[in-house]
Formats: sequence, structure tokens, C-alpha cells
Amino acid sequence: MTTQRGSVLERVRGLVREVAKFGAVGGLGVLVNLGVFNLIRHTTDLQVVRASVIATVVAIATNYLGFRYFAYRDRAQSGRTREMALFAGFSAIGLVIENGVLYTATYGFGWDGPLASNVFKFIGIGTATVFRFWSYRTWVFKALPPVTAPAAAEPAAEQPAPVPRPERRTEPLPEPEPANN
Repeated sequence: MTTQRGSVLERVRGLVREVAKFGAVGGLGVLVNLGVFNLIRHTTDLQVVRASVIATVVAIATNYLGFRYFAYRDRAQSGRTREMALFAGFSAIGLVIENGVLYTATYGFGWDGPLASNVFKFIGIGTATVFRFWSYRTWVFKALPPVTAPAAAEPAAEQPAPVPRPERRTEPLPEPEPANN
């Protein structure tokens, strides 16, 4: 029972570490996202959602570097092209979720003031973050299989049966009879 409890406790601690690292990278991404969003909104005449999409793309690029080289650096690193394609795909879905909230608030309800835009941008980021956490850890940055000792890796029942060896004779072989030519 203590082994199972230790295993569950170990898994919970691992998940807490993962959430903390994801949160650190995501927190930086939120600052980048909101900073670029407000910079674009105050220096250009772009519409709210367009400015938000640009800010989200900049944050996605920042986050990939943080996730690959900090939060998930201990994960499998083979298939970088596949990883980047999945990251881009799931990030695009997150972008739609995030900016869908802002779009609905701005054009659906007419809440387009600076404070309302930032509040709904933040709500959209939070909603998309839940999806991104699940998708990145499940599909993009897959966990490596646990390392086990070779003897413990295969149960005894699954090992092949030993091949029987012929018994050794203790008495010498009889002399062959001479051939009649």
C-alpha cells in the first residue's frame, strides 16, 4: 500500500512541478501578449481583434521557446518538425478560443473600451490556457517512458522458457568397428 501511496504522491508532486513551470512560461507569455496588444492598440489604428491576434502570435513564439527549453526540457526531443507542427496547430486553436472571447465581447456586446478589451483579452487567455496545458502535455511535449532496471522491466512470466540442453554422457562412446573393404 505504501508503494502505491508513494507512487500517487510522486505523480502529484510531478504534476505540481509541471504546472508551476507551465505557469512561469505562461506568465511571461501573458505579459508579452498584453504588452504587445496594448502597444499596438495605443500606437496604431488596428481593430481590437486584429491587434489581439498579432499579440497572441508573438506570445506563442515566446512561449514555444520557454516550453521547449525550460518547462518541458526533460521531455522527448525527437521529431522536432512534428512537435513544432503540433504546437502550431494547438496554439492556433488556442488563438481562436482566446480571440473568440474578445470578439464576442467587442462585437457581440459592444464592450470595446480599453479596460473592457484588456479584461476580456485576459479572460480569453485564461480560457485558452486550460486547453493549451492539456494539449501541449498530452500531444506536443510527450513524457518519456519511466526508466526501469532491465531485470524489473520484464515480468518473469513473459520471459521465454530456457532451451533444454542435451545431457552429457559420462561413459565413453564405443569404438567404431573396422570397415570391410
